[in-house]
Amino acid sequence: MFSGVIHQIALIKAFSHNVLEILSPYCPKLGDSIAVNGACLTVIGLFKGGFALELSAHTQTQIALENYSPHARVHIEPALKLNDRLDGHFVQGHVDGIGTIAAIKPDANQVCVQVQAPRHFLQLCIPKGSIALDGVSLTLSALDTQSFSLSIIPYTFENTLFSSYKKGRRVNLESDLLVRSVAHLLGKTPRSALSWRDVDAIVMGY
Repeated sequence: MFSGVIHQIALIKAFSHNVLEILSPYCPKLGDSIAVNGACLTVIGLFKGGFALELSAHTQTQIALENYSPHARVHIEPALKLNDRLDGHFVQGHVDGIGTIAAIKPDANQVCVQVQAPRHFLQLCIPKGSIALDGVSLTLSALDTQSFSLSIIPYTFENTLFSSYKKGRRVNLESDLLVRSVAHLLGKTPRSALSWRDVDAIVMGY
C-alpha cells in the first residue's frame, strides 16, 4: 500500500529480460515493494547505487511501458509502514488504465492538466475524488465523457516529473480504492435488491 506522495525521482539504468534496474540512493531490502510511476514492483536485486525490480508479462501490458526505458526518470515511492502518515490517499500500485496528456495550461497559481482516459476508468472517477497519475496522488477538478482535468499547485508541479510532461505522453492511472471497491460490489448486486441502508453499509465498511 502507498500514499501517492513521491519519495524520489530516480533514473532508470537498464531494462532487459523483464528486469528493471534503477539508480537511486534509496536502499530497500530484497522483497520490498516499490511503486515506480505508480506500478507496484518487487525488489529482486541490489547493486551499488541502486536496485533491481521484476516486471511480469501482465504488468508490462498494463502500464505505459515506454516510460521505463533506460535513462528515463521515474517517480518512486516505497510501501507505507504502519506508523507512516497518510498525506495523499490509499494507493495500491495497481495500474487500471493508461491515459494520454491532452493539454497542459498554466492558470493563475496552478497548472491545469487534461488527461484523456478509457471509458472504464472514467466510470470510476467522481468530481473532487482522488486518483493516482504516474503514482502521484491528485484530486479531480473536472470530468467529462472522454477526459478528466487536474489543477496542480506549483509545488507538486515542480517536485514531480509533471514539469517535463508534454501533450501526447501516456501515463499510468489508478482509480480510488474506495470507489473501485464499491463499484465492483454494486456491479455484482442487482440494483433492485439494494436499499440506501445497504449502500451506507457498503461505504462505511471501507
